[in-house]
Amino acid sequence: GDARIGSIGFPSVGKSTLLSNLAGVYSEVAAYEFTTLTTVPGVIRYKGAKIQLLDLPGIIEGAKDGKGRGKQVIAVARTCSLIFIVLDVLKPLQHKRIIERELEGFGIRLNKEPPNIQFKRKDKGGLNLSTLVPQSELDQDLVKTILNEYKIHNADITLRYDATAEDLIDVIEGNRVYIPCIYLLNKIDQISVEELDIIYKIPHTVPISAHHKWNFDDLLEKMWEYLKLVRIYTKPKGQLPDYSSPVVLKEGHSTVEDFCNKLHRNIIREFKIALVWGSSVKHCPQRVGKEHVLNDEDVVQIIK
Repeated sequence: GDARIGSIGFPSVGKSTLLSNLAGVYSEVAAYEFTTLTTVPGVIRYKGAKIQLLDLPGIIEGAKDGKGRGKQVIAVARTCSLIFIVLDVLKPLQHKRIIERELEGFGIRLNKEPPNIQFKRKDKGGLNLSTLVPQSELDQDLVKTILNEYKIHNADITLRYDATAEDLIDVIEGNRVYIPCIYLLNKIDQISVEELDIIYKIPHTVPISAHHKWNFDDLLEKMWEYLKLVRIYTKPKGQLPDYSSPVVLKEGHSTVEDFCNKLHRNIIREFKIALVWGSSVKHCPQRVGKEHVLNDEDVVQIIK
């Protein structure tokens, strides 16, 4: 697939039903907990992209410490490009907090940007702390105390925004992954319309009913927006563009060079110029080099 989504939740919240109805893959469904014991993969085809959806086994409190094979489940979640947290609409908040705590404890940060802190270790020269904006929490002494915990005595640190002690620790540890996340409130067929209106105002949330297939369009739209994928169409010389199978790239890694490498490694060696039609160029077709950044739904012809 072009991207991978993992669905995480407690046992019996409807993850397997969701996979069966979204991707058309049969994952065993039953009315008792822990029906799914291994990861079941499925593929959603949406807007020409193939997106892998993983139905992960249910996690329980204490998963980050290895309870109920929780370490293996969360380790798979670290490799995903988007996480669906599936919650039961009748008891969402206590479940949401527990799952977030389990994922945070494993070094996964949900819906956050990496901290804008520059950190560089040195061999000598002591600690140099430079702040570009006034800091409310971190000062020279606190930074020194945190670094002493990690036995680091020589470093250059630049704080580019009002950072917290946790942000600094994340940067020093360096093993955190930042993943977007959508909360799916399942089983909305059990609540009233007034309650549904309130739920709709919560950020990063999509209410669905996996069993009745309600509100799947909204879910797929939001999924596409959070994945930030770019579709590029290819055009052979003298023919119409092939709109059936786009080359899918990540936003931020969508230059002509990335596009060539996705097709085949040898193309970039013989690359001369590319002709581009679409919103990333001023006139169509435009000749561009390999550094040109492509937008969604551009058409590209490569000339060797």
